[in-house]
Order: sequence, then C-alpha cells, then structure tokens
Amino acid sequence: MSQKIKKTRSPLSIFCLLFLLFFTILIIIVGQKISVPTTNINQLVLGLRATWNSSFGQQERVDFLNNATNLNSTMSTTTSAQFEINKHTMIFTHSRLFSRNKTLETTIVCVGSPYNQSCLFHNLYYVDSAFVILTVNGSYLPPFSVRTDAFNLWPTTPRTRTFNSYADLEIFVRTVIDPKVIPAVTLHFGQLWHFNIGHALFDGLYPAYVALIRFPPRHLHPFRILAGVGNCNDCWSEDVYGRFAGLGILKHIVLNQMSKGNWFVFEEFVMGSGTMCQRCTQPNFQLPGGVELDASRLFRDRMYQQHGLIHPTVRQKSSSEGRSRRDVLLAYVVDNKRYTAEDRKEIDAAISEINNYTNSYINKTTEKLPWPLVRVSYLYYNKVRVQENSSIQINATKTDSRSPTYELIDNDFIAQLKILRQMDIHITGPGTGQMYQTFLSDGAVSINLGGIRPWGAEKTTRAFASYLEQYMTSGAPYIKGLYYPINERPRGIEKRIVVELIRNASRLILEGFSLPVKPLENLAPDGQLFVEMCEKDKEFCALVTERLPNRMFTCLEIWAEDFVHEERQWKLGGFMDNNKTISCAFNHTLLDQLRTKYGISHFKMPT
Repeated sequence: MSQKIKKTRSPLSIFCLLFLLFFTILIIIVGQKISVPTTNINQLVLGLRATWNSSFGQQERVDFLNNATNLNSTMSTTTSAQFEINKHTMIFTHSRLFSRNKTLETTIVCVGSPYNQSCLFHNLYYVDSAFVILTVNGSYLPPFSVRTDAFNLWPTTPRTRTFNSYADLEIFVRTVIDPKVIPAVTLHFGQLWHFNIGHALFDGLYPAYVALIRFPPRHLHPFRILAGVGNCNDCWSEDVYGRFAGLGILKHIVLNQMSKGNWFVFEEFVMGSGTMCQRCTQPNFQLPGGVELDASRLFRDRMYQQHGLIHPTVRQKSSSEGRSRRDVLLAYVVDNKRYTAEDRKEIDAAISEINNYTNSYINKTTEKLPWPLVRVSYLYYNKVRVQENSSIQINATKTDSRSPTYELIDNDFIAQLKILRQMDIHITGPGTGQMYQTFLSDGAVSINLGGIRPWGAEKTTRAFASYLEQYMTSGAPYIKGLYYPINERPRGIEKRIVVELIRNASRLILEGFSLPVKPLENLAPDGQLFVEMCEKDKEFCALVTERLPNRMFTCLEIWAEDFVHEERQWKLGGFMDNNKTISCAFNHTLLDQLRTKYGISHFKMPT
C-alpha cells in the first residue's frame, strides 16, 4: 500500500520540483536584470525551503536547494556591488512595490564641493520648524553644506540626534514621535520675488531642478516641491511650480505652522541649489548647469511635458533640419519696458518692412529669394489669454480638492508656451523678457535688442549698451544669440539695424548653423570680455562669482556692462553710500586693454 502511494505521487513531485526549480531560476535571472539584492534571493530560498519540507522527499529537497544555492552564489559579487549603489531605489516586482531600504535612520549622499553642493537625504525629519537628522552612534554622515536660497549666503544645517543603537532609534520613531510620512521625492528651495515669473523660474525653480539633475533619474520622475515663498494671492508661478513637479507644492510657511509639536519625515529630500541661480554669475558667464548638465534643455522639455504639450521640434546637428528655403519663419518682437517711444516707432517700421517683403514674395515661384520669408508679430505676454470653451460645464463635487478639469484644460502660461514652441526668431530687450528664451525650440535665434544704461542717459556721452541676461543665451546651446551692435545701441534703436538682424537670423536658420552652438559665440562683446577678464584676473573673478558669507554682496551683484564701463562700484574710488565707500577691486589696466581688443567704445569721465 505504501509503495503504491509512492509511485502515484512521484510524477507529481517531480513535476512540482521541476516547476519550482524553473521558477527560481527565472527569478534569479530577472533579479540580475533589475539588480535584486542577494539577500532577497536568500530569503526566497529560505521561504521555499519551508514550503517544500512537507511536500518532497529529503533527497529531492537537498538536490534542489543545492542547485539554487549554486546559482545564487554565481551572482553574489555582481549584486552586492549593485546593491551598494542602488539600495535606495524603488523597484517593481510582480506588481508590488518594494523599497530596498527599510531603515528609519537618516542617510545622506552629497554631490559637488562644499561651495556648490547638493544633497539627497533619506528619512529627513522635521519638527518645530527645523530639519532633524536621526542617526546611530558610529554611523557615517558625510560633511555637507547646502544652500537653498540664491540670496542667502549661509548654509542650511539640520539638527542631529544620535542614538546608542538602531533599536533605540526605531523605538523612538515608531512609538514616541510616529511621524507623518511625506512619500517620494521632495525638492526644497527658497525663493524671493516669485510674483515675477523671471525670478520665479530661474532664481528658484531652475536652480533647484539642477540640484535634482545631479541625482538621476529623479529629475525625470514626478516629485514634490517644498517652496520657501511668501504669501501671495495672485502668484501664478505657484501653479507652474506644481505642474512642473507633478506631485504639487508645499509651502514652507505652512509646514512650519503644522510642525509645532508634530513630526514629519521626508522619504527622499533634495536641497542645495543656492549657487546655481540665473544671477549666480559663473566665470564662463553661462546659466549654471545649462551646458555641462544639459539642464536648460531638460528644464525646457519637462516644462512642456508637465503642461501637457508636445515637445518642440528636435534638431540635433543643424538649425536647417526639417526646414525648406520656402518656409515662412515666425518672428516675435516681445514688448519691453525699456523701449522708448522712438524705439517703438523704429521697431514698428522694421516689422512692416519685413512683412511687406514676405507678402510680396509668398505666392511667387521665384527660384531664389533675396531674403528668407519671415512673418513678424509684436507680442505682449500679459495679453496672451487662453480661449475658454464656455459650452462645456463641469460641476465640481464636495470631495474635489481642485477643479475636475485641472489636468484637461489650458491656462494662460500654457498659451504662452504654445507661442514659444513655434517661435523661430525671438526678439526683445533685456530683463524679464529674456527669460523665456530657454523654451525656444532647437535651431531658433534669440535677438537681444539691448537697453541703455545708466537709466535716463539715452543719447548722451555717458550712455552704453546693456544686454543684462546674455548668460541665458550662452547657457542654451540649442539656440543662436544675436545682439544689437554694442557701439550703435546708445543712439537708440534704428529700423535699418532691426531689419538687418531679422534677415541675418532668418538666413542663419535656413542655411543651417551648427548645433550645439559654442557658448562663447552666444555672448555679446562685453560678455566675452568678462570671460577673458575672469581667466586673467583670478582675484576679480573670485570676488564676483564666489557667493560666500564674507563677500561684499555689491560685488556679487555684477552686470557685465556696468563692470566694462566702470560704473558705480567698478569705477576708481567706487561710490559713497551712507558715508561709506563701496568699491570692488580689479585690474583697471587689463580692462582697458580688453575693451580695445573687443572693440568696445568707452567714455571716460573727466577726473
């Protein structure tokens, strides 16, 4: 009887054994592909051992476990190294989400020098308006120094609480504080003046995103923003922040109020962007990270993606890719407060001349056109409005935390992005109008018409050209920058030169300028002079680019044109402010030589 039962179970046992062996091998192979830690394989083997003890004979169990152990040992060296690198990542296995790091202790990974550092915290705690690190005696915490605000030169330093053992730390977290978990990735930055979209985007959001890029692939996934911004009833930049991130925005001032006696823990927390803002001058006079980290392009592409728009046309090697010589290029002159009444008349006349030419040739079959066809429009961003569909009525419910159509309809900023995406030639003066050029498509041209400094010095001997944010152009190597001639701009804007600039831009686009554009070529003469000055006068360069607590902020607040023409703090002897002399030192003789080299006219005030 016993022998008969054994014969009937043997095929089933063998089949089950083979199936489980195949299944385990499959798990190990998949584990190699997704870097499953060796400890997980060991747990799998142990779990199977308990299941099989009651189902298989002793010899069958021994053979199977030996095979599984041998396979496990062959991948130990590979997975152990991968585990050290990836132990904080999340993986999907059989539709279940597993975290590879179940510890409640705070860990820190930092990138960059102490001056320009970004850090990724795991399990960063928060209570009573302060960040708190929970660690165990003997655990290693790397030295770190992070700044979250471009205009605060001092680092943020969380408090640290050390426990004798991990068991003590776990008891404290689970039974004493029981914190509210804020899951996924949170990106933190402080931001002044977020009522101005230029500052909101490139002194707050962009530098923080550069910090996130340093910890790939988190910059490609949804994250949350913890923003140090003030209360504002109509700052639509907050909506841009929330959409860009994907998981919304928390305000630091709200967290501070909620944290009085209450603990929170951020699952992953990135901060350290205070030296990567658009006003954080670099020795190469580029937008920080724009070229070397490809941050300008990544920022542009995510902005379109998160606002529900198809990305701009991709051009890899030449601006002429995907274009033909009969294409009508779209140019926009963006309104700028620096245009005088005379400037506007000249600009309007230039627009008419270009459009009249296009109208006269657009239907002709002429083989060779004198100039490319361009359609120019004058653009007021504050008048760009989304067209609402009033025929569709959607009623919100009491449980809707936001409008049920929030993800489905456009807003005014999205309407602006749609214009930028199709823009071939972007034309404006300095200031906030320059900040959108980052969102231009590959192979577009940005024309900086410049302004006049000092204020009110138009058509005087003291006047000089001012381009301000030309580092935005040099930091976007997928576009080409052109500038109103530096020595002619003090006389005011002239129709003839505007027409020449637009025609030159259109010709460059269709003939095909090389991509990426060299950053130095995207600077005006005074910007190029600044780069060379920084290379040759190291003390000056440190004075104006290293945002340290002991630096005079007046020297950090540099505009290339003010320096080149020795205005205020840059002139010999500086200037007086509240009976105090404000002066920034540099090699005046070298500057004079470089002005001659770059052909920049300079009026020297009589001494």
